[in-house]
Amino acid sequence: MKKLDAAGAEKCIIEFLRGRVKDRGVVFGLSGGLDSSTTAGLLVKAFGRDKVLALIMPEAISTPLVDLRDAMKVTEIFGLEHKTIDITEIVESFLKQVGKFGERVAEGNLKARIRMAILYYFANLEKRIVVGSGDRSELAIGYFTKYGDGGVDILPIGGLYKTQVRVLARHLGIPEEIAEKQSSPRLWPGHSIKEELGMDYDEIDAILYYHLDLGYDLSKIVELLGKENRQKVESVLRRVVENAHKLTTPPIARLPPEILFGRGATERSP
Repeated sequence: MKKLDAAGAEKCIIEFLRGRVKDRGVVFGLSGGLDSSTTAGLLVKAFGRDKVLALIMPEAISTPLVDLRDAMKVTEIFGLEHKTIDITEIVESFLKQVGKFGERVAEGNLKARIRMAILYYFANLEKRIVVGSGDRSELAIGYFTKYGDGGVDILPIGGLYKTQVRVLARHLGIPEEIAEKQSSPRLWPGHSIKEELGMDYDEIDAILYYHLDLGYDLSKIVELLGKENRQKVESVLRRVVENAHKLTTPPIARLPPEILFGRGATERSP
């Protein structure tokens, strides 16, 4: 995969944002990670700092202090209006009401969905558009929470692989320690993609590029990457198929007119 034309990508994304959002304000979640920090830079360039609101939403158990520091650093770099909303008590209250079963994926996804609800609360209050920071790698393998961080109005970096987002981040002036930060949704302590999936985005992006952009099948990708990587290739391709539902609207049962409106409903009146 050739290196990204960062200046060209910046221009295209800014034009896309301005064309879609028009003159409305935007709100987004700022975690202090690569994707949300890059999104912050693009939003300020597209709309100016006055129309951009960043929400920093830490949770005591899963959010490390370094993420909070990095999020604040990004607000300073771009002069962002921001609010910090600790979701710890919200999560605890929710689990107290419905029951806590110690299932970390379910509890982690709950945190993502609480953050989504807060983003839309402020979007409704201030008539803003909710901007997501999911990238193409995450979207392709479904590595996001449905109706959580996937519950947004627009995805400006959704066409860029994670490794390409790193290039764009540096172009935008994102500090190196953020651009190179290990990717993690931070849904539980120590959560990282390598820990969960057994590989990092350099490997995932290569597989996705061969499959999605060049149209190579499993055997061809294994031939290129080596037989020792077959299990990783199978895992990525399986995720692409199994998680495709996350990128579509819910299926709707289509009923014929004679059931909906009675027999003869399709007949034309004389």
